[in-house]
Amino acid sequence: MMTLNDLYTHNGPYVGLFIALLLGLLIGAQRGWVLRDRASGQRIAGIRTHALISLYGGCCALLAQRFSAVMLGAGLLALTIIGCVGYVTSQKSYANISITTLTGMLLTFCFGALAVMGEHVLAAVAAVITTIILDNKSEIHGFINKLQEHELDAALKLLLISVVMLPLLPNQGFGPWNAINPYETWWMVVLIASISFAGYFAVKLGGAEKGIIFTSLFAGLSSSTALTLHFSRLSRDNPSLSPMLSSGILAACGTMFPRILLVCSVINPALTHHLWLPILTMSLLTYLPALGMWYMHHRHNQIQQPELKQNPLEISSALFFGFVLMLIMLLSHWLQEWLGQTGVYLLAAFSGLSDVDAISLSLGRLSLSEISIQTAVLGIILAASVNSLVKAGMAISIGGRGLGLRVGATLSTAVSTGLLVSWLISGAAGH
Repeated sequence: MMTLNDLYTHNGPYVGLFIALLLGLLIGAQRGWVLRDRASGQRIAGIRTHALISLYGGCCALLAQRFSAVMLGAGLLALTIIGCVGYVTSQKSYANISITTLTGMLLTFCFGALAVMGEHVLAAVAAVITTIILDNKSEIHGFINKLQEHELDAALKLLLISVVMLPLLPNQGFGPWNAINPYETWWMVVLIASISFAGYFAVKLGGAEKGIIFTSLFAGLSSSTALTLHFSRLSRDNPSLSPMLSSGILAACGTMFPRILLVCSVINPALTHHLWLPILTMSLLTYLPALGMWYMHHRHNQIQQPELKQNPLEISSALFFGFVLMLIMLLSHWLQEWLGQTGVYLLAAFSGLSDVDAISLSLGRLSLSEISIQTAVLGIILAASVNSLVKAGMAISIGGRGLGLRVGATLSTAVSTGLLVSWLISGAAGH
């Protein structure tokens, strides 16, 4: 990485100025496109001005190296004054109080300076992100208009539990077997909350017009159980829609499997080497029938997509999940000491009746030192299988015969095959 002392050696200044010029042209092209309807001379800054501003920032960085760092600050101050004068003058002709263009000019100056100072990658990444933000004005404003108060509260709560609370917790074991680590437990809470939050807003941003497969795939990141319950009730009232509703349920249930793999890869990357094949098998045996059902029936039946009305993040839910995690960690140690591997499998099956996240996180952490990788893999697959069969039972008991047969047969095939594959892998590893 080039430093300030290297600017006058070899081709350093020339390369930096060339990159600065390109970054200025990039941002300037976007601003010029937005203001293209205005006559020449009526724009505060277009493509030429932004290119010159970026070069100006680069030259100020060179002067700062040669004479004093004050030159860089003075250059930025001069640009600010010029931009403000142009902004005030523009206000006389256009009733627009936005300072986006002025802010873009100041950022362009900074990117030019960074490029000449050797921070090429940083300047380029920041310039591209800036251009994307500038070019997506309507999309960003549209998202803000769609955002509800409880969703904004949820985003702030996610920041609270991750940025504020997590660093304050002690990172050491407490209690029997030192099984309770507040920092690690809360970090796992943040991980699950973030995945659910991402799934919720993927559906929110995508909208119902994206179709049942899109909605169900990302709703599965938030709660496949909730979607299964919703679609099962809808099928009970509208039996003719059961093929499309079955495809949605299976797409959501299928998302649970790669979600498990993602969670385990974060907790213990070594676990994924043994977990990916059964997870892939179960995913394909769930996704493929879902796509087949959707392809055969989507032209005939249009379904109004479910709106996820629940709060995507509640502090009380996060606290309860953290309590469940600690409880499962304690039970895992106790049952393993009492019954060995059998105790771990019993706990996994019991936990899968309601949720797979807590047991997946717990077994992933235990596989670092307390239990074998093979035991963790079988336990996680067992929990996922039980959870899938519970959702199949919901579809059968609530959704009616048509929905129940499609969902039940598919999920039963997927979990039995996944269990067989994981058992064979564990047996091969044992030998």
